Amino acid sequence: MLARGKGAESALVRIGDFLRQASGWRRAGIAFVTGALSAFSFAPFEIFPLFLLAVAVLVLLIDGALETKRPMLSAFWVGWLWAFGQFLFGLYWVAYAFLVEAEAHAWQIPFVEIFLPGGLALFIALACAISARFWRPGPSRIFVLAIAYGAAEWVRGDILTGFPWNLPAYSWGASLGVLQSTALFGSYSLSLLTILFGASLAQLLSDGMRRWQLPAAMTALFATFWIGGEIRLATVHPVDVPGVRLRLVQPDVPQREKIQRRYWTRNWRQLVQLSLTPTRTPPTIIIWPEAAPPYVFTRVQGAMDQVAALTGNDRLLMTGAVRVFRKDDGRLGASNSFYIFGPGGVLLSTYDKFHLVPFGEYLPFANLLERLGVNQLVDVPEGFRAGDGPHTFVIPGAPPVGPLICYEIIFPGAVTAAERPGWIVNVTDDSWFGPSSGPYQHLLTAQVRAIEEGIPIARDANTGISAIIGPLGQVRAHLGLGQSGVVDSALPAAVPKTAFARFGDTGLVLMLFVLGFGAVSSRGETKAGRARKSFSRQLESR
Repeated sequence: MLARGKGAESALVRIGDFLRQASGWRRAGIAFVTGALSAFSFAPFEIFPLFLLAVAVLVLLIDGALETKRPMLSAFWVGWLWAFGQFLFGLYWVAYAFLVEAEAHAWQIPFVEIFLPGGLALFIALACAISARFWRPGPSRIFVLAIAYGAAEWVRGDILTGFPWNLPAYSWGASLGVLQSTALFGSYSLSLLTILFGASLAQLLSDGMRRWQLPAAMTALFATFWIGGEIRLATVHPVDVPGVRLRLVQPDVPQREKIQRRYWTRNWRQLVQLSLTPTRTPPTIIIWPEAAPPYVFTRVQGAMDQVAALTGNDRLLMTGAVRVFRKDDGRLGASNSFYIFGPGGVLLSTYDKFHLVPFGEYLPFANLLERLGVNQLVDVPEGFRAGDGPHTFVIPGAPPVGPLICYEIIFPGAVTAAERPGWIVNVTDDSWFGPSSGPYQHLLTAQVRAIEEGIPIARDANTGISAIIGPLGQVRAHLGLGQSGVVDSALPAAVPKTAFARFGDTGLVLMLFVLGFGAVSSRGETKAGRARKSFSRQLESR
């Protein structure tokens, strides 16, 4: 039995040595393939061990890169290829948006499929290069990579408007229990610890007396997260808000038919008819998805008459819609907006999307890119005008609401105004991305935002996945991708303000400092260990 255990350990060490010694195209290929496999840890596949193992392989490949003439440059390319594989396979679905009007935009797909994942991969590549500068044998390098990679993910979520999609934390989508930890310290902190966990597994493929200590400690930590999260899910039961009944309308209109004028009347009728679907308990709030009305409906008297009829004497209608306004210079402008109508069709509030999608809703570096023939996907001259940030609106008969449009939901710590809402409405139009992984990843992100903030979310998507999400991230009711219909549900109440909602990324900063101390102290232990081995060899030689 003992011999069998030693044989398994020896096999792990041999695998580690093989990965370290890989060079040239073999090292590049391993980096790309393992990065690509890590993408299957995210929704809808959610095979979480793949991410952990891929990070362990990344550590060993950097070990080997440091034996080259230019270690930092080699580590950079290892990190870039690894991350490029992950983002290429994790974000492949972005290409669907360029097929909606293929005659105008399909030619851009090869560039999008290279430059988007390639650009995002630069963050991790730089983290690997910086890590190489401070790389030392033993546990120290594990802490160093976790610090650099974790910090890079935080920067990726903020710089150049940010795009924190498929954060390492979301590789735990298969375990709502583990994700409960984001209520304490948020997604960036869970991402940091997930990277540390994965990197620690590289120790198992290394030779040394203490190679089990750090992986065992990280396994125990995440087992604690899971147990604690499952206890929270089993013991915290949010009540429903009395007197509030939601109806999410999911028309399932293909994006190409949504933008073509000959379908506008049909699409509008479908919204109205679905809203009137008979039910035992009539809804008090009807919600339509992002840009649901097929035209500037607030300027069409017939449409506003139907809104008045839908809302009646005691009902609200919330919908995403394009809002047209006149600029200071007299020209027309547009916003991607959210309307709240009260009883009788009275307009109560309007919200403008503040976090616009680059290349979709506005064109960065427009003067340069337009000369190259690149245009934004939404045909609005000069793009949409951005709003002024999250807002909380007081509405009759329900808790204050915070609207978010489309991917505004993906930004940790940036989804609520100073006045905390009682619930969030996230309207979106994922029909741009077809029957792909994108809508599943978007839904999981909304679930994590609910956990972080302790606030329920009503997510209404044109083609799905529409869902009522409780404040602990559970999906209370939903309608799947590619289905037409409604989701009727009560509104769960929010839970008390979470630690993350109170303190934001303070936990992340503290963790980075702790890991920095761990990197320095373990580096000292490594030096002491080498000194002891040298002294032992001297004694043996005598």
